[in-house]
Amino acid sequence: MSRKEILEKEIKHFDIKKINSVPLMEEYAGMSFQARNLARGSRIYESMLKDKDCSVILCLAGSLFSAGLKKVVYDLVMEGMVDIIVSTGAVIVDQDFFEALGFKHYAGNIYADDGELMEKRIDRIYDTYIDEDELRICDETVRDVADSMEEGVYSSREFIMAMGKYLRQKNMGEGSVIRAACEKGVPIFVPAFSDCSAGFGLVEHQYKRKNKGKVAIDSVKDFLELTKIKLACAQTGLLMIGGGVPKNFAQDITVSADILQPGSDMHKYAVQITVADERDGGLSGSTLKEAHSWGKVDEGMEQMIYSEATLTFPLLASYAYHSAAGKGRKQWDFNHYLEENNE
Repeated sequence: MSRKEILEKEIKHFDIKKINSVPLMEEYAGMSFQARNLARGSRIYESMLKDKDCSVILCLAGSLFSAGLKKVVYDLVMEGMVDIIVSTGAVIVDQDFFEALGFKHYAGNIYADDGELMEKRIDRIYDTYIDEDELRICDETVRDVADSMEEGVYSSREFIMAMGKYLRQKNMGEGSVIRAACEKGVPIFVPAFSDCSAGFGLVEHQYKRKNKGKVAIDSVKDFLELTKIKLACAQTGLLMIGGGVPKNFAQDITVSADILQPGSDMHKYAVQITVADERDGGLSGSTLKEAHSWGKVDEGMEQMIYSEATLTFPLLASYAYHSAAGKGRKQWDFNHYLEENNE
């Protein structure tokens, strides 16, 4: 097959507005195993949204947007159902910013000849394909964003805001989470920012600048900014898709907040969708009940959902949207708050 024939069928993004999962969740609630866990997790997310004092932190890890979940997050941002995002760089840069530049992800085949794909400059994520040449353009665009900025040390949130401004100036990125979050005042943190296309772009930026002024990313500044948000909030809730660095980073802010202001609250609500196992002691599969022993997540309103995200995240989000839980929520605009309190 030719390269063009291989990169033919575009991945479509799930639309939570078209499918009302409320009746489904009502049925799931009477069942057992992960059906009941999903129904309870959906109700906990609904409680977060209805709690006027609660700010919702959405954590994203895994190949989510490339698999068709970008519009789910976009709609949650646009409908005011998410206040902060903590993510891997792959989701935000390699997938969201990549598509905002006009590129696509394509349906692939797990039985493909990977040697042939490499020769044709096609990258594979399980059954999804990415055009490597287009991904290089994404890297170079991140470099261009860095080149346009003043010399200095930035949080990943500040750099991602610059990416959002770039999209607005170029009139690009309709449906982009980065652009939507920038416009709605929703901060996006990527604690391991260099671990993605952003890293390649920043490496080239710093290498070619040599003795000129350079842009650098400070992960400690990320941690401080997110801690400031925690201190400013009466209550917080976590909605975690996958685990990894975003999960740990978002959970840890309760500890740093308590160090700065003893007596600070744990996360009142927490829901995690994961396929990771707790038995190896790894963070991604560690339970939210376990997190209580660390002083990170309060007891009573937490739920683990053991499922692959493309199956359950759209249903959970659809339930929250169609139950109108987010209607009339306060718009926090934490980007503005951080700009005013970034000393």
